[in-house]
Amino acid sequence: KLIDDYEKKSGYAISDEYINNLALTTQICIKKSKLNFQHGKLLYSALSEYINERKLKYTEKYIPIVVLETGTARGFSSICMSKAFSDNNANGIIITVDCVAHNKRFFWNSINDCDGPKTREENLSFWKEELSRIIFIQGWTEILNNIGLNRINFAFLDAQHTKENVMFEFEYVSKRQKKGDIIIFDDVTPGVFDGVCQAILEIENNYPYEIMKINSNKERGYAIAKRITN
Repeated sequence: KLIDDYEKKSGYAISDEYINNLALTTQICIKKSKLNFQHGKLLYSALSEYINERKLKYTEKYIPIVVLETGTARGFSSICMSKAFSDNNANGIIITVDCVAHNKRFFWNSINDCDGPKTREENLSFWKEELSRIIFIQGWTEILNNIGLNRINFAFLDAQHTKENVMFEFEYVSKRQKKGDIIIFDDVTPGVFDGVCQAILEIENNYPYEIMKINSNKERGYAIAKRITN
C-alpha cells in the first residue's frame, strides 16, 4: 500500500503488464524469502518525478541525467529506470556496477535457465531500447574510484550491505550531487540488514539529506534520500 501511495503522490506509475513481464525473467526465482519486486515501481516513480521536475527547471537547455546503480543482479532495476527515461521522453544514461560480468554465461536461477546458461545481455535481449542507455560495469564497488563521473543526479544503492560499504558508496555519490538530487537505498530493514539501517541513521544525522523511509513489507524496506543543500 505504501508503494501504491507513493506512485499516486508522484503522479507516475509503471505499467503492471510491463513490470510483471520484466519480473518473470529477472525477479521470479527460487528463494527462501517472499518474492518482492516493489522497488521497481518505486524507482520508476521517483526517477520519473525527478525527470519532470528538471524539465521544468531546464526548459530551454535540458541537461542529460546521470544515474548510478550498484548491485545490478539480473538487471531488473536498471531496466525499470531506463523505462522511466523512455516514457518521459528524457535524455539520460544509467551506469550499473556488479561483481558478475554482463557477458558471462551461467545459470541465473530464473525461468530462462530452462534453455541453458545465458549472459545477462541475452536474458535482457527483449528490452533493446532500455538496454541502449545502460552501461554495465563489472567489479566490486571499490571500482567506483576508477569511474570518472563528475555528476550523479540519481542513484540506487543495492550492493554489499555492511555499513562500511554503504557509506563508501554514499560518500562517492554525495560528493557528485546537488540540491534536489536523489539516492535510493534498498533493504533498509532492521534485524535483517542492520548495516544498511545504521548507514541511513548516520546519513540522516550528519549529511544534508532528507530521508523518507518506505516499507514494502516486514522483510523489505527502502529509503529515499533527497539532497537539501548544495
